[in-house]
Amino acid sequence: MEGIFTFRKRLACALVLAALGLPSAFAQGQGAQSPAPRTNAFNDPFVQVTSAMPGCPVPEGPLYTEAEVRELAHVRSQHGGSCHRVGRCRLPNSYLYDAEIIPRVQRYIREEGRFDDTSVWVLGERRLVTLMGCVQSAEQARALEKAVELVDDVMGVINLLQVGVERSAARYPLAR
Repeated sequence: MEGIFTFRKRLACALVLAALGLPSAFAQGQGAQSPAPRTNAFNDPFVQVTSAMPGCPVPEGPLYTEAEVRELAHVRSQHGGSCHRVGRCRLPNSYLYDAEIIPRVQRYIREEGRFDDTSVWVLGERRLVTLMGCVQSAEQARALEKAVELVDDVMGVINLLQVGVERSAARYPLAR
């Protein structure tokens, strides 16, 4: 896996660089080389749930090169099946939950009403829900995280929401 950045690796790098106050090529969606074509080959659910804050930085989403897909296939099958083997999942692969979880998360956020003034995208991967986008306050970001944790089958929430729409404040890789 040397030299190949998956979505999660790009995300981790962007977070570390942001914490250090350094500009991130990953957060800006610019690589040093001409990028290989990327697709959502694993069909990880990624949707925009709300859109009330114009100018909110758009997340890149789960895109992988052909080489990344080859390398991740084994890891994803191991990680996906381990929860079933140890008795923590009723389905044989934890990635199978995501296609059901994300529409429920989307419906809950939209119907809840407290988050109508946000711009939020959600990503599902192995029963983990990643929240990306813009909210009005830190309290609203925490409330949204707590709300999503209540959705059935959600194992955890990764909160990458930002207050306001400042592009440089984005804690996630941006769409190109």
